[in-house]
Amino acid sequence: MVIPLMKQAADEPGTDEQAALHCAAVWADGAACAVEARRALQAFLAHVPCTGRTPVPAPLAIDAQLVVSELVTNAIRHAPGPCGMLLRLSDEGLAISVWDTSAEQPVVRKRDGQRFGGHGMHVVHAVSAEVAVAPFGTGKQITACLRPAPDLAPDAGTVTLTDTGPAAWQPPPRDLPSAGVTTR
Repeated sequence: MVIPLMKQAADEPGTDEQAALHCAAVWADGAACAVEARRALQAFLAHVPCTGRTPVPAPLAIDAQLVVSELVTNAIRHAPGPCGMLLRLSDEGLAISVWDTSAEQPVVRKRDGQRFGGHGMHVVHAVSAEVAVAPFGTGKQITACLRPAPDLAPDAGTVTLTDTGPAAWQPPPRDLPSAGVTTR
């Protein structure tokens, strides 16, 4: 369950090009679930065009859904107590931070195709430009930074995310404005 008073989507002060859009969600002890985290991400990404920004490209939105699922699931499985998520969209890309109450560092296990589970941090590292772990209160915060591919076509389209994955989508007609995001 998301604690409503801690959830927000707001612009940081600054010029339009420099301002970042962010959203925070905090879950009480034992109340977090990956589905709610993905829904918070979906609402955040749906809000982006309402701010006058270009929609997040579909490939980046799909990668973000994977990262949110993996990081929140790890927080639920490996840390007692509350946890939270911060989403921050800027010109550089999308930063996804998840904090929990365990100071134990995440373990990137040796790859093993026969093992069930234990592959989440490989997924996070594979789709992220960078991943950082830092102390946060009595626990830690993991931040994954995602950036659009530099060769992303301007008409790459957008995607509507659902709880089961990306919905079917079509690139926008050629006469609509670009749906891609560029970074500096």
